[in-house]
Amino acid sequence: MRIVLKFVIDCDADAAWRALHSPRAVAELYGPFVDMQPLAPLPTSWVSGDSAGVGLYLGGLIPMGRQLIAISDRETEDANGRVRIFRDSGMPLTGPLATLDVWDHQMAISAVPGDPSKSIWRDRLVIRGAIAPLIWPVMWAAWQWRSIRIRALAPTWRDRTE
Repeated sequence: MRIVLKFVIDCDADAAWRALHSPRAVAELYGPFVDMQPLAPLPTSWVSGDSAGVGLYLGGLIPMGRQLIAISDRETEDANGRVRIFRDSGMPLTGPLATLDVWDHQMAISAVPGDPSKSIWRDRLVIRGAIAPLIWPVMWAAWQWRSIRIRALAPTWRDRTE
């Protein structure tokens, strides 16, 4: 099962790419409903090959499970130029999402043609498993919230260095 989003954000592609690699910026995407707490200290910026465990808490208090985040980056080109892809191929370790067999989350960043001050954000989540059809509506709603948060936070990413 898939969730696919594509939208324009109000920051350049370099700023969006830095934000994707910032554990702090990524954690902000789920607020204020879900709090992401590291199981061990996180780097200031993720690099391809990094992995980390995080705990997810509803409202900062109710445990929802633990997730392994496993980062890989790649780059490609489309008709409009450079596309950078950030992939989290980690897995839910505990909680309801741990029943899934597949968790593949990819986010692609590219400049808006003709307006390099803005970026195209593509977000794709693929999940599989016996419970995936039951979880999909909840994940779809969560991804809609993420898209709202990404658009709201993107202008703040312009001047961040981490």
